[in-house]
Amino acid sequence: MNVRVQNSKDLPLAVDLDGTLISADLLWESIFQLLKKNPLFLFMLPVWLMAGKAHLKAEIASRVDFDASILPYRQEFLDFLHAEKATGREIVLVTAAAEPFASAVAAHLGIFTTFHASSRDTNLAAHRKAALLVEHFGEGGFDYAGNDRADIPVFKVARAAVVVAPDRTAHRYQQTSGARRFERTKPSWKTYVKMLRVHQWLKNLLVFAPAILAHQITNPEVLLPSLGAFVAFCAAASAIYIINDILDLPLDRQHATKRNRPFANGTLSIPFGLSVSAGLIAVAVVVCVFLPPVFALVIGLYVVSTTAYSLAVKRMLLIDVLCLAGLYTLRIIGGKTAADLPLSFWLIAFSMFFFLSLALVKRYVELQTSKVSERDRIAGRGYRPEDMAIVGQAGIASAFTATLVLSLYIQSQEIIGYYSSPWLIWPLVPIVLYIVIRIWILAYRREMHDDPVVFIATDWRSQIFVALGALLMIAGNFI
Repeated sequence: MNVRVQNSKDLPLAVDLDGTLISADLLWESIFQLLKKNPLFLFMLPVWLMAGKAHLKAEIASRVDFDASILPYRQEFLDFLHAEKATGREIVLVTAAAEPFASAVAAHLGIFTTFHASSRDTNLAAHRKAALLVEHFGEGGFDYAGNDRADIPVFKVARAAVVVAPDRTAHRYQQTSGARRFERTKPSWKTYVKMLRVHQWLKNLLVFAPAILAHQITNPEVLLPSLGAFVAFCAAASAIYIINDILDLPLDRQHATKRNRPFANGTLSIPFGLSVSAGLIAVAVVVCVFLPPVFALVIGLYVVSTTAYSLAVKRMLLIDVLCLAGLYTLRIIGGKTAADLPLSFWLIAFSMFFFLSLALVKRYVELQTSKVSERDRIAGRGYRPEDMAIVGQAGIASAFTATLVLSLYIQSQEIIGYYSSPWLIWPLVPIVLYIVIRIWILAYRREMHDDPVVFIATDWRSQIFVALGALLMIAGNFI
């Protein structure tokens, strides 16, 4: 008989890592960090997997950076472990994660007597984990904290189970065994809204700009394709936002507000996010079937460009803001191709300079709030604090260039076909200047939202001036 069974206070507590101690899966996260480092590793993953899951984990772990301090630990359960440790109880980390990851977590928390993890040859999960614990402590000679189907074999050889944020299988086990339970943070509808970045769909309203400016928005043959383009862009954008959030997990967890995103804090899992992303891409593809073929090319270019932005472009000096401005312009081009409207040089030129200015606002605000020293790049970007002045100057110059393009358009022959009183459109120039320069003044004052497009859509002063501009365009058409 195991002597320690006589006194349960002396029994060690073995603790699982993925999904139990942390609300994350380190294998999934490390795969995406590896692909972010170099997408070509995608072709090596199946090669490594052929040698076994343990070999795959070891190869990935040897190639990615890992910071245990930023992981989404389950705080209530972690407090329980600290309390158990304070009584003198032996706490052991036993995980199927790669050994370097387990070592870093154990060193960071400082509550584990020892740890056991997957080696290059052995994937320490399910029955292998159960056999290792029985070998060290004897059957019934330890308690075990786990969370999913793979932990059931370990629960069965432990004296008692602690079930943390269980999946369906672990939930059923807990219900029948009466084991101690720690609940997960359940996602609400707001969680899914945040995952999809629904507020960012405001940017996709740009697809209606060509129909509005061509005075065709009330024409069903133009309105319906424009609505389809809006749906396609929203679906594609949310799909890429999900992938972007998964790729940016380490950076988001170090950010003051982004660490509350559902993937960064572990409320939603990476496999769930990937399935939703795939479904959204499918929605975009179905919409493209009912629109002109050239629209499918625009959406395809948008998806490729946003994916490239997430993987690499966002870290490239100036190329990143030019890409962002181009993505806004792609929405306008998408609206034109979906509704089969003629392409306007003036609208495209105005869009590029206007949205370049707003993209530079984002970088300016990031530079303002960064805490790195000069000559050090801010996290995930190609900019340094000393770049702030030139970024601001470039942004303001782009704003004035956009208004110059607008003024030249108002004076051009092209406008005569759309407006009977073009002189009524002239106030649009100071209106656009007011909106953009005010954003820059607020940015200089450190009072700017980090997304100026959303700011324009939600700021009441900007809304008044946008409405005034719309009234002037209507008046110019009918007076």
